[in-house]
Amino acid sequence: MAATGSTLVDAVSTPAGIRVPGAGRRLGDVIDETTTVATPVWARAAGWAALSAAGAGLGWVVHQLPDWILRLPFAPMRGPLRLASRLPEPEATIGAVLLGTLAGLALAFLADRESLTVRMSRTEVTLTRPGSTRTVPRADVAVAYRERDQLVLLGRTGRELAREPSHLASGRLASLFGAAWSERDPYADAYRRWVPGLPGIPAEAEAVFVARQVALDRGDGDDARELRGELARLGFVVRDARKRQHFRVT
Repeated sequence: MAATGSTLVDAVSTPAGIRVPGAGRRLGDVIDETTTVATPVWARAAGWAALSAAGAGLGWVVHQLPDWILRLPFAPMRGPLRLASRLPEPEATIGAVLLGTLAGLALAFLADRESLTVRMSRTEVTLTRPGSTRTVPRADVAVAYRERDQLVLLGRTGRELAREPSHLASGRLASLFGAAWSERDPYADAYRRWVPGLPGIPAEAEAVFVARQVALDRGDGDDARELRGELARLGFVVRDARKRQHFRVT
């Protein structure tokens, strides 16, 4: 079958014997026009409004807790609770609600950072979220799939081209990527768990794995993300499960 002057095949086999659906296609043969898939503006605005309102409500509840707890016959820390309950009104209520609202807005900001926009042009796939933009040549993308709450793009050799947080519906992404879309990671069975001193891993990669495990253990997502890129440069694709690193070699 041909389209836009190129021959298409349904799948190719990698050197490891893994058949990758659509990996023989050029993504440019599937979709010609510029297309964008994004979280609707109204949904993002609704998220900000809902989380700020929830924060305000939680602030009000926390402000009422001292009075409620003091009604219990065996309430602990009665002295500090009495002081909290005697704060002047309406300033105390306003302050608690304001603090709760700010906490809700902070949570909304963190959630909004994962609002991904995928834009497909004739030559590029651009992944954009607040504060971050990544562009991948369209012809390099062989497979796209979702791994939990992330969108992953792979090249023809299985190399990871991009991995971005995403809550976009799988159906919309499947329509966008066409034949390159896969419902699962075609290399899922090729991963091994990393442990220190595992044979066959070069010393340079081992050092990066160790540093990345430290980052995962302390919850430093930015550092773990940067070190993932370093491992990709060394020929390793990494995915995490409960702060455990699993890898495959490209």
